Amino acid sequence: MSRIVLPHDEDSMPLWRIFPLIFAALYLTHWSLLNLPYFWDEVGYYIPAAWDFFRTGSLIPQTTISNAHPPLPSVYLALWWRLGGFAPQVTREAMLVVSSFGLLGVWRLAMRLNGSALVAVWTVVLSGLYPVWFIQSTLAHADLMAAAATIWALTYALPTVQDASKPRMAWMAAVWFSVAVLAKETALATPLALAAFEGVAALRTRDSAIRREHWRRAGWNAVCVVPLAAWYGYHFAKTGFVFGNPEFLRYNATATLTPVRFLAALGHRVLHLTAHMNLFVPVLLMAAAMMLDPVRDPVRAGSDGLRPRMDLRAQWRIYAVLGANAVAFSLLGGALLTRYLLAMYPLVLLLAVSTFHRRARWWQVMAALSAAAFVMGIFLDPPYGFAPEDNLSYARMILVQQAAAQELEAKYPGAVVLTAWPATDELTRPELGYVKKPFAVDRVEDFSLTQIERAAEDPGGYSVALVFSTKLEPHGLPFGLASVVDSAGMEERYFGLHHDLSAAMVAARLHGTVIWERRDGLEWAAIVHFDRAVDARVDEPKDVGRSAERQAGSGL
Repeated sequence: MSRIVLPHDEDSMPLWRIFPLIFAALYLTHWSLLNLPYFWDEVGYYIPAAWDFFRTGSLIPQTTISNAHPPLPSVYLALWWRLGGFAPQVTREAMLVVSSFGLLGVWRLAMRLNGSALVAVWTVVLSGLYPVWFIQSTLAHADLMAAAATIWALTYALPTVQDASKPRMAWMAAVWFSVAVLAKETALATPLALAAFEGVAALRTRDSAIRREHWRRAGWNAVCVVPLAAWYGYHFAKTGFVFGNPEFLRYNATATLTPVRFLAALGHRVLHLTAHMNLFVPVLLMAAAMMLDPVRDPVRAGSDGLRPRMDLRAQWRIYAVLGANAVAFSLLGGALLTRYLLAMYPLVLLLAVSTFHRRARWWQVMAALSAAAFVMGIFLDPPYGFAPEDNLSYARMILVQQAAAQELEAKYPGAVVLTAWPATDELTRPELGYVKKPFAVDRVEDFSLTQIERAAEDPGGYSVALVFSTKLEPHGLPFGLASVVDSAGMEERYFGLHHDLSAAMVAARLHGTVIWERRDGLEWAAIVHFDRAVDARVDEPKDVGRSAERQAGSGL
């Protein structure tokens, strides 16, 4: 019987054949999500910014406050809307294309660094099933585009054993890193980490030829600073601000630069990269596999008769990139959203699957267990606080708020609605898909006791209230990181932790009546009616600074 030799060249299977398979799988698994209206940061910034460019051609948003995010996502979405029309389904399909392209990059990266088609398949499958990537695949956030471009850049930036016979095209890494930072400025963390790594390597070697090569690679990795600087120069010329409005900059950068906050955020980021949404399953299995001896394999053996491992030069650079991103997103970003680390999850999974393959004979069982854990994570909520966009809670949130908006339209047209972001935007911007005509709103930051008491001080401005869950608070574990650090008030002080009142408690505090309520898992929404006469009106936001934070999803 002839041996079956797995391909060891990234070009062994044409990428144009793999892409439609990935896209078809994503399309089928996301079919029920394609017509959902826009959500959270889509509502607050990305869709309004793209909508403004679509209508006016302006790279600077006109109907929302500019946060100086680079314009590539707006241009991309506007192009799709020009071809298919302005509709949520067109937007979702456009993002599926980006996700598929990113997973295609995962395939190519795995083939270059490991060489096994099975390892590449499992890495792509696990990356696509990981709840954070799975959910982001249809959401119009800049993070997905930046992650896809970053992964493609890494296929050219990371060294492999094949480089001796097929030198890397460092300039292609520069191109893709430039695309990444023009999609999301924070993608700069990865190329700068690699540039620093190459610079340190250059300083440590005595070989002049090798030193020049390291400096050449460092230079190409840092090229992406130029187009990003050009964008910021343009933004400054148009708005007078380099990094967005001052309140946005304060919330996402200057206010985060305290030692205690950094250490607390870093603890969260380490958990995000090792345990969040069942990521602990492949990470622990990888740790267990490391205790085993490498498998002898006569089919795919290296010079030592063992299954080959990923090039150590690439591994050390991956560790540097993971560490740099963990640190960067502990310093930047008012909210600890896991999608900021989106490009890092395929790297963690590639390390895990490569370790399974090298050290365990039944390595595909380990990969399958990881896949099962991720599928559970998509549908089941973890027993600790998390963002709704980390699993299908986001869809439940959309549906309950959509139902509430429809109830308001049917029974209280023209009412002044007391509510919080993002419902403030959902009710005032019909293009987002929740209402046909805009409502007037009175804004509160959330539905905590402090905010509701403030609303009670001025009860004459609103006739109904739309209240809903703004924080997900599962009751599963008796302890956890949040409970430990919250004893010092750090979660509330640094990360916006608060506790929403129930609809009944809001009604009691404001002297109203709950006339409609719907709950789906941890997500809920309710309408409270107040038996008093008010004049219908349309208000500008009362708190422009806080609105700026919310329009960025309380983060970057």
